[in-house]
Formats: sequence, structure tokens, C-alpha cells
Amino acid sequence: MAEDSAGVAGLKVMVIDDSKTIRRTAENLLKKEGCEVVTAVDGFEALSKIAEHKPDIIFVDIMMPRLDGYQTCALIKHNRTFKDTPVIMLSSKDSIFDRARGRIVGSEQYLTKPFTREDLLGAIKEHTTRRQ
Repeated sequence: MAEDSAGVAGLKVMVIDDSKTIRRTAENLLKKEGCEVVTAVDGFEALSKIAEHKPDIIFVDIMMPRLDGYQTCALIKHNRTFKDTPVIMLSSKDSIFDRARGRIVGSEQYLTKPFTREDLLGAIKEHTTRRQ
């Protein structure tokens, strides 16, 4: 397992979700792997934190108040500075429509909740090593 986490240690990961449980679960899991984790409750909070922290990868829940995951992803992808930052959509719904909509706004991947440690780490490894 030690070599497994070597690929993600030191990466800055953002988790945007209005569920405190999801944020805390992802944060604890990723910190154990050596990631630096930044969390946000919704898209508005996330946008200012993205500019400040410049994450390597962003996980965003679809269903959130004020600014949903699709809108948040679209705003990230339309920003010249952050357009190449991988965005992974998180949702409790697993429909083709939701997946397609995620692709349209520019997300790299779609994970269904509840996600596992392997889901998160796999997505981070797949989308961050490609950019280096």
C-alpha cells in the first residue's frame, strides 16, 4: 500500500459538497494519503478558495444550494487559469443524463456516492499524472 499512496502524496485536492459528512470523509481519507485538502460548502465558497489555493484536482457535488455542481464546474472550466484543472463530479444519482451533463460542462469523470477510497484515489491518479 505504501507505494500506492506515493502517487497522490503532496497533491492539493479540493472537495466541494454541502454534506459535512461527505466533506469530512473525503478529507480524512485523503489526508491519510498525504494530500493537502481544501473543502468548501458550495460553489460560491469554492470559487474564492480555488483562486486562493490553486488545487491540483477538484471534486464537486452536483446537488448543492445556490450554485450547483454543473454551474460550478462550468465556471471553473471557463476560467483561463483553472480550465485545465481536473473536475470530478460527485452524485448520488447515476443516470446517463447526469453523466452527459457533467461531460458537457467539462468534467473529467463522474463518481457515484457513496464513493470508496479506491474511487477517490483512482480518480486523482488518473487525472493528475496525465498533466505532469
